[in-house]
Formats: sequence, C-alpha cells, structure tokens
Amino acid sequence: MNQNEPQSSSLDAADAAAPAQEAAAALNAEFRLQELEAKHAEVSDAFLRAKAEAENIRRRAEDEIAKARKYAVESFADSLLPVKDSLEAAILIPGATPEQLLEGVHATLRQLVSALERNKVLAINPAAGARFDPHQHQAISVVPAAQEPNTVVAVLQKGYSIADRVLRPALVTVAASS
Repeated sequence: MNQNEPQSSSLDAADAAAPAQEAAAALNAEFRLQELEAKHAEVSDAFLRAKAEAENIRRRAEDEIAKARKYAVESFADSLLPVKDSLEAAILIPGATPEQLLEGVHATLRQLVSALERNKVLAINPAAGARFDPHQHQAISVVPAAQEPNTVVAVLQKGYSIADRVLRPALVTVAASS
C-alpha cells in the first residue's frame, strides 16, 4: 500500500486544486463576459451614432437637392426677365413703325437665344442631307428625294436639348429609300 500512498496524495492534491482551477476559470469567464458586454455597449453606441449620422446626411442631401431645383429654376427665370422686359417695352411704344417693331423683335430674340444658351438649352437643327438620328429627330414624313436615303430633307420645326438631353426632337422630313 505504500505505493498507493504517493498516488493518493497526488490525487488529493489534484482534487484540492480542481476547485481552485474552477474558481479561476469562473472568474476568468466573468471577466471575459464583462469585457464582451463593454465591447457590445461600445459597438452598439457606435452603430447608433453611425445610423443617426447617415440619417442626417440623407436629410441634408434631400435639402440640397430641393434647393438646387429651386435655385436652378430661379436662375433660369432670372435670365428670361430681360426678354420679358423687352417685350413689355415694345408694347408700350406708341406709334412704332413696323421696321422698329421688327428690329425690337430681332433684339428680343437674340436676348432669348442668349438666355437659353446660358442655361444650356441648345437648338437641334440638322442641315439638309444630315443623317437621320431617331434620338434627336422625329420623322414627320418620308419623301422621295435626290439624296441619300435616311437623311434629313427639311426641318419643319427645330428641336431643343438641355445638357445632352432632348427636350423636344426636331421635326423633319426624311429621304425615302429607293
């Protein structure tokens, strides 16, 4: 039995150490749990702040878009006011001759063209013989012509674009295929 005694004492020491190890493991687990809870609270707070910031950015962007629309129209209207002023002045001229009125109409048209160009509104006016472009032209009719098929014969009404976007296509007649 002497052989068992050293084993017995080593088992007793292991049995005595087990509760101490369990207590240390439990303390370590409790400490780890507190660390994780603190980290969770930190991450939750950061998430809520980021969510609030994203909402603020979205709201500011919507406000900026609304202002841009409002002031874009304001700028366009402001550039048209001289045209209106010229038309009103022409109406107020008593006894204007047809030549004076025609000169005023030409000057007013130049003001209008200038205002439109400043606001990136450009005419679509294809030359006769230009290739028909369905993105910028609308064919009103197809006519026999002594020119290449699918080309513009005549422009019935100018079209207009703004910043590379067609507002109104040019109304054209197109040369028929032979």
